[in-house]
Order: sequence, then C-alpha cells, then structure tokens
Amino acid sequence: MQVQQRKPKACAESAAAARGADQQQCDGRPLEAGEESLERSVPRKRKPAAAVAAAEKRWSSVAYVVLAAFVMATVFAVLGGRRPAVWIAATKALRRGSDDKSIPLARSAADKLLGGLLPEGFDEKSCRSRYESYLYRRNPGRRPSPHLVARLRMHEELQRRCGPNTESYNRAVQRLRDGGAAEADAHSPDDEQCKYVVSISYRGLGNRILAAASAFLYAVLTGRVLLVDPSNEMDELFCEPFPGTTWLLPRDFPLASSYANFSADTAESYGNMLKNKVLGTDGSTDGDMPAAQMPAFAYLHLDHDYGDGDKMFFCDDDQRLLSNIQWLVMRTDTYIVPSLFLVTTFQDELDALFPERDAVFHHLGRYLFHPANHVWGLVARYYRAYLATARQLVGVQVRVFDHRQAKSPHVVLEQITSCAWKEKLLPEVLDAVEDAAMPTPPTTPHGGSNNSKAVLITSLRPWFYERVKAMYWERATATGEDVSVHQPSHEEYQHFGEKSHDGKAWAEMYLLSLCDVLVTSGWSTFGYVAQGLGGLRPWVMYKPVNITAVPDPPCGRDVSMEPCFHSPPFYDCKTKRGVDTGTILPHVRHCDDVSWGLKLVDPNGSPN
Repeated sequence: MQVQQRKPKACAESAAAARGADQQQCDGRPLEAGEESLERSVPRKRKPAAAVAAAEKRWSSVAYVVLAAFVMATVFAVLGGRRPAVWIAATKALRRGSDDKSIPLARSAADKLLGGLLPEGFDEKSCRSRYESYLYRRNPGRRPSPHLVARLRMHEELQRRCGPNTESYNRAVQRLRDGGAAEADAHSPDDEQCKYVVSISYRGLGNRILAAASAFLYAVLTGRVLLVDPSNEMDELFCEPFPGTTWLLPRDFPLASSYANFSADTAESYGNMLKNKVLGTDGSTDGDMPAAQMPAFAYLHLDHDYGDGDKMFFCDDDQRLLSNIQWLVMRTDTYIVPSLFLVTTFQDELDALFPERDAVFHHLGRYLFHPANHVWGLVARYYRAYLATARQLVGVQVRVFDHRQAKSPHVVLEQITSCAWKEKLLPEVLDAVEDAAMPTPPTTPHGGSNNSKAVLITSLRPWFYERVKAMYWERATATGEDVSVHQPSHEEYQHFGEKSHDGKAWAEMYLLSLCDVLVTSGWSTFGYVAQGLGGLRPWVMYKPVNITAVPDPPCGRDVSMEPCFHSPPFYDCKTKRGVDTGTILPHVRHCDDVSWGLKLVDPNGSPN
C-alpha cells in the first residue's frame, strides 16, 4: 500500500471557506482592522450552483498558482538568486497540475512548528533543520495531541528552571558530591521539584537516539530534567531541543569520570541495591523510605544484559521508590518505551499524551532530534541534487548482521529485489529481448520525467547500490518508469563514536525519513529511527534462517512505525510471576522482526 500524502491547500478553496470567522489574505496574513475581504465588499447576484462551483474551481486554481509563484519568488530572493533543485522541481509541479504530490509546496506556520510540537523562540540560523525540514518532507506526519504540546511547554520550563547553570542545579550537584541530602539552611523550596535523569550515550548512533528518546519520555512522565551525556558526538550531531537552556550534561558532573564504566555489577545499580537491601519498599503500599536512607543517586541498568532486579524498574512500587531519589543515571542500548506503557502509574498520562499509540517515537524523535547545521547541509544538498525531482522516493536500508551472510551478498540482493517487486515498490526490469523491443518514451531529454522513481540505498557497502544501479541502467522497466539509484556514502564497517562516520550516518537516517516508502532490515536501530522520524510503516526484510536462500516471503509490512524493544522484561509486577508481556495490552504486542521483542501498535490499524 502506497503511503498517502497530504495535498497542499489553496489559499481560497471556496467562497464558503472565505466566509469563515478567521479570514486571511492569500499571503497568509490576517485581515487588518477595517479591511474587508473581496467576498464581503462586493455584492453579487446569486448564481446557479453549477456556475458557482465552476467559478470557485477556476479562482481556486488561480489563487493556488499566485500563492505558489509568490512563495517561489520569495525563496529565490532569500537565496540570493540561487534556485535549488527542490524549488525548481516545485515550479515544474505547478505546470503539471496540483494533483502531483512529488514535491512539497507552500505550507502554513503550523506545519513549520509541526502542529505545535516545536517551540518558538530559537535562533533559526543556529539550527536550520528545526524550521526548514518540513519543506523537504513529502509526508507531513501525525499531529501531536494538545496534551502532549502542553506538557512539552511545561517540561521546557522545568529544564530552564532546574537545568545546568541554575542555582537549583548547582545545589543538586553539591548534594551529589556530598553523598546525600544537604543541610536544611542551604535548601530551597524549588529544589524539591528539581530531579534529574542522566542518559548515558554509547554504542551505535541508532541506539543512542532510541536511548535518549526513552529517557526523555521517562523524564516527562516523572517530572525530571533530562541531561544527555555529551560523549560520542551527542554534543555535535544534534541541535539543542529546549529553548533557553541545554540538555547536555556539563563535563564537570561529579560522576562523569565513572559512569561510562557502569555495568550490571555496579554496586549503585538499582537491582544490586534491592538485592543488598540498600533499598526496599519495606512491604508498604506506597513504596516510601525515609529520606535519610535514600542514596545520592541510583544507576538504572536497562541494557540488554540486565538482571531480574534491574527489571523491577518497570513495576509501580519501584517507581514510587525511585521517585524519592534526586539523581538517576540510565544506561540502555534500546527503546524501552513499550514497557513504560505497562507501568500502571504511567498509563493514564501516556493515553492522554499519545492517543495514537503507534506514533510515540514519531513525536519524540521529531521534537528532540534536529541535525546540527553541518549535518543538515549534507541532508539538504543531497536531497536537492539527487532526490527532489523524482515522483516517488523509495528508501532501502540494508544492514547485514551475520558475517556469513556478508560473504553471500547475492542472496541479500535477491531479497531486496524480490521484496521491492513483490510489493510493487519498484518496477521489474525486462530481459534482453524485451528490452531491445521497448520503445523510448517520447520526452525531451532536458524536461525531466513525471514518471520517475529515485531509490536511496543506505548500506555500509557499495556492492548493493552498484548492482541495483546497473540493473536499472542496463535494462528498461516493465512499466516504462525511469529509476535512478543513489547511495550517499559507504563506510565499509561501523565506526563507533567517530565524528565523520556518525555525521554521515545521521544524514542518511534523515534522508531515509524523507522518502515516500521504506524497505528496512529487521533488527536495525538505523531503520527504526528513519521510519519513526518519517512517520512511515516500512516493509521489513526478515532475517533469513538459511543464509543461502531468500526468505519466503522476503519481507512484510510492519505492524507500526514504532521501534522494537529488543529485550523487554517478562514479569507481571502484580502477580509477581513470569508472563508474556506482549499479551497484556492490545497496543503492546510482539515485533515482527524480533519475535520476543515488544512494540507499540494502533489496535485499530495503522493509517500509514
């Protein structure tokens, strides 16, 4: 099923719409006081309905062309006379008619702020992607709930009030250095509301993004300030998400020299503190302990190798206990959000924040993760140069995990083409005889094609790109479509924490998210991030059981665009026994690519 895309609205769709309460001019500004619309100032005789409809359609088309021409001229002037390919293609789209959905045209200020998801007040030059990326998206994405928008504004205020370089933060750090509570005379009433969760950054970029998103949602649910470990390029790849403050943990943080080495064996881990009776609920129903007995911090080991004690993090009594600890340091390499939905304490708030349960990371990711200017330059230049003029963009994300499979790339290539052809994402190619008999389409060489597809391949190796590109160059397609194939980079292997590598990886994730449809490799956090940012439900290529044969079927449409939590707990906190946590709630179910994993779904069916 092809992803549905929103058509841009004309300034004046009909005379009836123009009579609405909030009238606007065709340049998007409200009417000035005393200024009447043409609709009100000129009396007209009533015309037959058919004539009115025809006139409205003509004027709607004229208004659409005028508005689009105005936007093109403005952009041309702002860019100093340079005409990026995306705007040239947009002009061509005008000539072809408004039913062409290949290029996003003018959108409203609400689109620029993603329906209120993004705050105003940032210096746009310091982070161009924050307010420019919507112009490149063909899929406008989901609308955030009003409750989510309100909570984000509240959380931004919390970050400003309690974040780095504030008195509350300084006192909290001093208490951490002192190993516990400070003296009463040094205590401020605001300090009670200033609690923190630190997200440790490690492993691949996709893991780091999913970990930070998970920590942020937990921070919102528990009223904590999120501080992100700046190592592994987290301070250089992304813009600041919160206005007027920073989300980066200061480098003089007292635990900075040690938390990188925290593990399941760390004495301060929550699981070990439960095991060693340092912490405990004492059998009470509220999970409270005297403040004097609370440690200065707790380490939350939520990594793939976490133990039974650490997994108690997802229980209500344990959350009440943790709420009394000012500093939490979280380490995870995956997306823990699905299991947060199983915590009874959080469920009502999560339902209000995310009425569309399959769009949680979609909203969190688009709010938090904006490419820094040097990365955005990679994204924007590549999109304009190679992708903007295509009628449809098909993203193919290839990740080979099994080294034995890497030695047999032909099987992976066959899986890619089998998936794309079976699902009608790409046209099949003709054999040599059919190709020779195929007539050349009657188009001018310089005029572009309204019947073209662009394939964006991301892979550590160039081999797949080279084979797919050669296939579509050397053979005509059965449908007559032109197919261009592109790959921005090929790093051969993953360079953990290397700036140049991570910058290209982040740019390619973002480029994939700008596509119309996606084919991804199962298990890959790289693909998870791209599909979530783009609001796209991908076709997932299954990991083969037999590395010498293509799986049958080669791929399948994912149940949602949400990432998969690869290592969820299988424990019922209420009954205190093991349980299949993929069967408790209708919107938390097992993943298609990782059978034991959990992911959020829309019980009523995903629209994407």
